[in-house]
Amino acid sequence: MASLATHLSAFLFLIPTGLRRLLCSSSLYLKTPSIYKSKTWFFSEPRWKNLDFYILIIALPLSSFSETFIFLTFSSGHPTYRFAFLQQSMVVFLFWVLLLLIILRENVDPLYINEAFVFIFAGLTFLAEYFVMGKGLTGLSSTAYDLLGALTLVCAGCSFYLSVKPSAFFAEFLLSTGLVFKGTWILQSGLSLYTDTFGFKGCQKVMVLPGKENADMGCDLEEDGFRAVALMRLLFTGHAILVLLLSFGLFGLLSKNQNLRFGDGGGPLLSQVDSENMLMRTSAELEIE
Repeated sequence: MASLATHLSAFLFLIPTGLRRLLCSSSLYLKTPSIYKSKTWFFSEPRWKNLDFYILIIALPLSSFSETFIFLTFSSGHPTYRFAFLQQSMVVFLFWVLLLLIILRENVDPLYINEAFVFIFAGLTFLAEYFVMGKGLTGLSSTAYDLLGALTLVCAGCSFYLSVKPSAFFAEFLLSTGLVFKGTWILQSGLSLYTDTFGFKGCQKVMVLPGKENADMGCDLEEDGFRAVALMRLLFTGHAILVLLLSFGLFGLLSKNQNLRFGDGGGPLLSQVDSENMLMRTSAELEIE
């Protein structure tokens, strides 16, 4: 997370993923709430509708390589700050491995790779991201990453909970909303910390200050720094309200209009739900007889 470009890339990765999960999980839950079960990824037919997944499969290793290249190129300048690039590269690589596990989960016997294991791996990957987040940044700039770290812990906790209880829709809702929130806050942090146009009054964009090993967002006066921290927390609260309104609004819209639901009436996901529903009805009828 050491430049505006990496923040923008993360925003483009997280927002579609979070919105897709929110749309798919809500549609599935509203269709059959009694037998709802969360999925590691909500695939659909035809295959081109999973274009976002295939883009991530290609883009994540390229992003990981780019971070490693930056580390190898600039590591001699400021060791602590530049070493963060290598750590970020490893986290991006772990998310790519997570996508590979999801593909394997969909194409091999569930006895070998079950969804609980994939959710646990997702939770561990979020924890790895949390421990390297904001590495090499101090002072005011670390505030934005502390808030982002809290969102990452929420995503990790939801993943662990879903590994134990995949029928918990509230955990899936929090995970999906958390991904969207992470995406919007990452973009906000990039604009506030790494640009002068959207920066805080009296403060410059993040840079490695003379005589210091770590990067920081320099402010002219101490009062400017306090005001910037307060504004950053206020922005975080604003993002939280907007994302929650969006999430609940989307859920309410889907509950009232079935035509807007993801894959309603077709696709392997809902076909599986219908077959499970039929089995439950058949079992109930046999018990009554």
